[in-house]
Amino acid sequence: MFTTTASAPSLRTPSASRRVRPASTAPSIDWIDVLGLVAPEMALVEALQRVAAVRDAPAGALVLSREQPAIKLVLVASGQMALGRSTPAGTFRPSRSVSGPAWLDATSAWLHGSYLNDAVTVTAARVAELPRVALEMLMPRHPALAPALLRAQAEAMNPLIELVHDLAHKDAEGRFAAWLLRRLPAPGDGAGSALHERKRDIAAQLAITPETLSRLCAQLVRKGVIEMRGYRLRLLDVPRLASLGNAEAG
Repeated sequence: MFTTTASAPSLRTPSASRRVRPASTAPSIDWIDVLGLVAPEMALVEALQRVAAVRDAPAGALVLSREQPAIKLVLVASGQMALGRSTPAGTFRPSRSVSGPAWLDATSAWLHGSYLNDAVTVTAARVAELPRVALEMLMPRHPALAPALLRAQAEAMNPLIELVHDLAHKDAEGRFAAWLLRRLPAPGDGAGSALHERKRDIAAQLAITPETLSRLCAQLVRKGVIEMRGYRLRLLDVPRLASLGNAEAG
């Protein structure tokens, strides 16, 4: 019943050959949008463009490792990532996913330790890395930078807070409904949206089994809340899904 795209990578710990490689060019990032700058400060944008290392990564590439020292803030400019933990057996256990443009890790570099998660690309992605030291040097000359980075860190925390709340207070259907609301576009796109992650990886994010996830999909289809055709899924009844996603277990 529940299928994902044939191109979805097997989330095993990638080899060095699958790691992020430099892009052939260094395309600009929309820093005004990424940082939520109220005024287009072109001097700041140009400075960020100079210090940012922009990389292209194929599906299945290792972008972050908990074994690496966290010295850079990492942004997903485009594509989809899975954050989680690699196991000694070589498999990758995802806990959540991030779709660009969004910060992959805007916090670890400030703690002078290692990255808190491993991260693997689910689809081909473009990644921008910003050295913490370079950002610290830019802050005195560009006062808008520090508040923008604080906002980025606050925004990165919100999904984590929601995830913890959902795991503690919602049943499996409620968690899946909330996950779908965050992931899929509203009705109007007749083609729906392809889910690139494998069933077991989505189930791991929701703390349920793959069998339970399949049952939940069939249940939502019967209720007329979603439509599934192959690996494409479309929302049909957003208010009903929102009601399920907001309901807390008794």
